[in-house]
Amino acid sequence: MLDIDFVRSNFPAFSQPALEGQAFFENAGGSYTCRQVIDRLMRFYHERKVQPYAPYDASRLGGEEMDEARSRMAALLGVETDEVSFGPSTTQNTYVLAQAFRQFMKPGEAIIVTNQDHEANTGPWRRLADEGIEVREWTVNPETGHLETDDLENLLDESVRLVCFPHCSNVVGEINPVLDITSMCHAAGAFVCVDGVSYAPHGFVDVGDLGPDIYLFSSYKTYGPHQGIMVIRRALGQLLPNQGHYFNAGSLYKRFTPAGPDHAQVAACAGMADYMDALATHHGVSARGVHDVMRAHEVKLLQPLLDAVKERNSVRLIGPSDASVRAPTVALALNRPGEEVAAELAQHGVMCGGGDFYAVRALEAMGVDMGKGVLRLSFVHYTSEAEVTKAIEALDAVL
Repeated sequence: MLDIDFVRSNFPAFSQPALEGQAFFENAGGSYTCRQVIDRLMRFYHERKVQPYAPYDASRLGGEEMDEARSRMAALLGVETDEVSFGPSTTQNTYVLAQAFRQFMKPGEAIIVTNQDHEANTGPWRRLADEGIEVREWTVNPETGHLETDDLENLLDESVRLVCFPHCSNVVGEINPVLDITSMCHAAGAFVCVDGVSYAPHGFVDVGDLGPDIYLFSSYKTYGPHQGIMVIRRALGQLLPNQGHYFNAGSLYKRFTPAGPDHAQVAACAGMADYMDALATHHGVSARGVHDVMRAHEVKLLQPLLDAVKERNSVRLIGPSDASVRAPTVALALNRPGEEVAAELAQHGVMCGGGDFYAVRALEAMGVDMGKGVLRLSFVHYTSEAEVTKAIEALDAVL
């Protein structure tokens, strides 16, 4: 069982007077930052804020901290150290990858995208149609938002080079079977790109076990600094055209990061591994076991929230009502604008948001009135049972 008091003691936000009494339910937009990341970031700015990798101590240590972040995140993700790259955001990383595929693919070849995605993992790929590449859409069930694997199978053939889909949608919330989908795509000869942004906050996954060729997520949603982290497996990374400086082509982690990295933020990402280690030690589990402890806590808290909203006449719950198959990211289509209701919830000490959350294609496919958008409440493992109760009571008051 998750020790919620221990967890929250690792996040300075929970001891800030300005945030006292405020229940944070917009974690899908960005999480609170753990103490270990903040400490590393402050140390870097205080002691290492020089160009890294030079022989003097401040520079050498700064470079070592950046290397440590890469190696420790790779270990968490079950991949090789140089298969992990850091960029300014997941959106930016995806655009760089799309540029590489633009050079790699031939006109008439195809990619598959979904309309369940955040725009960051569909828009860049769709633009390849301007280069004569065929873009096929794997569409959601308009009632449930679910992606049927049978529909994907009908889209796959020998001309498909890449399939892009989310680990879970930031509005539908349903956890897609990455291993099964990846196996199906690989069997058809296609590479796989998984947007893990909406799943990674709920537990880092073993990308090596799941099998995708690309796995993307954002560290500012996984308790860290504002970076986009991408795993590119070696076989694909060496096949795609280099997008970095020509003299860095031999370095896998530099091939898809054309801009200079944010040294301090890259180094601070090691703090996320520090935090996961602290959770593992405290709970007597392995680093991999932390994922299961976090998810069990989330599922336990999520089901009462789903039960509280799913039967309301004025509310349409987007995605499944079974907490065990979804992330605790709950989008609600209402009879008035989501932003308006979010403002009312703020008066009750519940911080959440309303709008389209860059998932316009998904919401439109499910018939949501885009003039109203959705209300979204999202939480993670540091959320307490009392906060979920507070959110349910606040919803009762405003809906």
